Amino acid sequence: MRVKYLHTMVRVKDLEKSMAFYSLLGLKETRRIDSEQGRFSLIFMAPEGQEECPVELTWNWDGDEALPDDSRHFGHLAYAVENIYEMCKHLQDNGVTINRPPRDGHMAFVRSPDNISVELLQEGEALPPEEPWASMENTGHW
Repeated sequence: MRVKYLHTMVRVKDLEKSMAFYSLLGLKETRRIDSEQGRFSLIFMAPEGQEECPVELTWNWDGDEALPDDSRHFGHLAYAVENIYEMCKHLQDNGVTINRPPRDGHMAFVRSPDNISVELLQEGEALPPEEPWASMENTGHW
């Protein structure tokens, strides 16, 4: 029996903030479905060249107060990055908290505006430890 990966869906409270966050990670909108009848939008975002691996942002037009404050039960999204230090600096410069800094030159965690945990992994071998990351403490939970 063969299976094929389709997407990972996350529900979002503020579509613009969420799209801006995933754009900072390098994802681009690849497809959009707006349902007037259902009063929701589905926005698919993926890294360039990997359109077959999207995250689906589900946004309910009338709000979604049923969303829990902590989406940790979800697990996390994971993306490989070319340079974990440069990506973390880019995110930090744009107001994103680095919850688990890349002290090991290999792995970091951040959270989306909807509290979705996002794991960033250095592509290939880990980079040598580098400041300020090597001595940076965790912030919050990841």
